[in-house]
Amino acid sequence: MFTPRLTKTTLALVLSLAAGSALAAITPQQAQQLKTTLTPLGAERAGNAAGTIPAWDGGITQAPAGYKPGQHHPDPYAADKPQFTITKANLEQYKAHLSPGQMALFNSYPDTFQMPVYPSRRSGSAPQWLYDNTFKNATSAKLLDGGTGFADAYGGVPFPVPKDGIEALWNHITRYRGTYVVRRASEAPVQRNGSFALVTSQQEGLFNYYRPGGQFADLKNILFYYLAFVKSPARLAGGAALIHETLDQLKDPRQAWVYDAGQRRVRRAPNLAYDTPIASSDGLRTADDTDLFNGSPDRYDWKLKGKQEIYIPYNSYKVGSPDVKYAQLLTPGHLNPQYTRYELHRVWVVEGTLKPGSRHIYSKRVLFLDEDSWGAALVDQYDGRGELWRVSMAYLKNFYDLPTTWSALDVFHDLQARRYYVQNLDNEEPATVDFTQPVPEDAYFMPSALRQRGTR
Repeated sequence: MFTPRLTKTTLALVLSLAAGSALAAITPQQAQQLKTTLTPLGAERAGNAAGTIPAWDGGITQAPAGYKPGQHHPDPYAADKPQFTITKANLEQYKAHLSPGQMALFNSYPDTFQMPVYPSRRSGSAPQWLYDNTFKNATSAKLLDGGTGFADAYGGVPFPVPKDGIEALWNHITRYRGTYVVRRASEAPVQRNGSFALVTSQQEGLFNYYRPGGQFADLKNILFYYLAFVKSPARLAGGAALIHETLDQLKDPRQAWVYDAGQRRVRRAPNLAYDTPIASSDGLRTADDTDLFNGSPDRYDWKLKGKQEIYIPYNSYKVGSPDVKYAQLLTPGHLNPQYTRYELHRVWVVEGTLKPGSRHIYSKRVLFLDEDSWGAALVDQYDGRGELWRVSMAYLKNFYDLPTTWSALDVFHDLQARRYYVQNLDNEEPATVDFTQPVPEDAYFMPSALRQRGTR
């Protein structure tokens, strides 16, 4: 049976915080741990007792020589070899370090699903200014309105020493992914027989929370702007979507617009939230599945269940390599294990249970957050009967041109339909994410700009 466990360091910290107010920031004395026993983002600096998870030594701090921003990322650990491979045959030996969702994938695809396990590399890192802001946030950030928003944090992890599940969840939602991001990538639902059809788009995101020189008061309840223009297939080309993501979505709901290239018309999309199905995913992803979880947390009660040592996708450079074609990567049931890499890492386990009277297709969702980056690596989603239904995985890696830890690919498995859906495919594109473009004005992300830029 899966039971999250608290390490001695984490247990002492949780007990010390439990005595405080649920809405209060931590004390300056508690924050000092971010400079001693904890990393600047709140992970445990030390390795584990078994020596299978190393101590954090700062992670990857710079790109390899000759790397140019926008290029596909060369694998800094290309020489590593798998220590062992988990299969259905030896599953019992390793189940203590697997999530229920991973166990379900082995049971669903016993002949093909495998997890090659590599040496654990704590490559996670971030800029020094983000560490400095996180240290400030630790003693100033506070939850608002029962956790539907927060205040007095900016430009860093808001709750690096979380007291409860909702704080840990906000750390995931607001994790660092640059300030202005531009990329061209594809998404694809993969059918039972392995066939797939790509939808390719140009995507642009402006993370308001990470504008240089800003402060919380400047946000005006806007976390980020997101804009995507479809490039192919031809029947969809020219269509676009625009999102203004708010921090407190009960105060100001997410605003969304879509542009229809055939009608040359911009219209509101007020329902693009919660469990609204995303059309391009063939019904395999909800609006709040994006990023493994996004949007308002208000429909769930969130609990911090503790920490667990789990084999998670990490340093996943190979799945995004330009040497790997989509037809090689996207195999029936799951990604081709030949290109995946799993490592043992500590994760925070956060459980969200649907509130009485609230509606969502998931009655429960369990997030496994990488302690070094706060990014969700795994999510288990349960249906209305309480049965495990969907399993989502983020194939994490260090984008060392920033640096930050983000996902190379997000994959969403439907155990009942036996299909899956993949986001952020750019192997066959000439470039990957570009963080170096000049930051545009807010007007660039206004609905009036959609029609001007939308073309077939």
